[in-house]
Amino acid sequence: MRVKKRGQNEDRITIIDIGKEAGVSYATVSRVINNKGNVNPESRERVLRAMTQLGYVANTQARSLAGGRSYVVGLLVQDLGTGYIGEVIRGIDDELAKAQYNLMLFTTHRRKVKESLFVTTLTQGSSDGLLLVLPRNAVAYLDSLRRRKFPYVLIDHQGIDELGPSVGASNWQGGYDATNYLIELGHRRIGFIMGTPELGCSQRRLEGYKAALCHHNLPVDPALIQEGDFYQPAGFKGGVELLKLANRPTAIFASNDMMAFGVMDAVREEGLSIPKDISIIGFDDILQSANVHPRLTTVRQPLEQMGRVATTMLLELINNPDRQPEKLELATELIIRETCQPPLNQND
Repeated sequence: MRVKKRGQNEDRITIIDIGKEAGVSYATVSRVINNKGNVNPESRERVLRAMTQLGYVANTQARSLAGGRSYVVGLLVQDLGTGYIGEVIRGIDDELAKAQYNLMLFTTHRRKVKESLFVTTLTQGSSDGLLLVLPRNAVAYLDSLRRRKFPYVLIDHQGIDELGPSVGASNWQGGYDATNYLIELGHRRIGFIMGTPELGCSQRRLEGYKAALCHHNLPVDPALIQEGDFYQPAGFKGGVELLKLANRPTAIFASNDMMAFGVMDAVREEGLSIPKDISIIGFDDILQSANVHPRLTTVRQPLEQMGRVATTMLLELINNPDRQPEKLELATELIIRETCQPPLNQND
């Protein structure tokens, strides 16, 4: 076995060196590096082992600029602090693994400048396509991506890109179904905590909430609507404000599960019981929602499926840049657990 010398420049290692080390042709090495088929599994393993032993690092950017592919997909997310993102990434990662693509992940921490910077980096040879989850500054670069025919897919963001491909969920219907369920239980004053206002999914859930109230001839009371941002502290703050009202709501609908957890904390801090005193419903159905006490009633988004479908769509665009962009909306589902019941006073 040839051992890489200390300080040796990895750029000096060539596919010919790897082929000699692995005992295969350089054409076989090239197929392995470029994720091509028609390679014997044993030969592929020997090549990968030789690459590790020699310290070879493929220069994917140079390969892409030379007209090839990097076999890397860039993923842009706000952060990694919620179960929502974890479920979406699970679907993305599984589909990329099947296609023998790698994932390059960037977190923007909700900073618009970083988002534009990362998109620029990922589109200059580092990746073959982009997946954008709830982007904050997409208008700054979407036109450029379309002009260059650089493949991208938006995940869970409506209203900002009528021309490009996207995958989302039926946010309006989910908002309607959650509110309608509470009304059918007998609730008449229903608080609502919305997500980040600039995001299309937030607006659609709010519209569904209002539509259900109007359908049952109930007034839309601005005092019952609190602004949030999809994070637990905002749910707690919104819950506190709603519970301060002289005529407080008997039920609260939070625009995602993380904020619903915050509402649950606020209700307990007031010494109230869930669902006896206040019914609570969330949105997303992240894994934690079935494990909190009481278990959270929520609207299920097919998060993992959204990741899978968006990835499949992106890979198709990479292989066929002239393909007509699609806009897919996946169905939501009301999941009834333990945080909702009829109000104590059925006249409320």
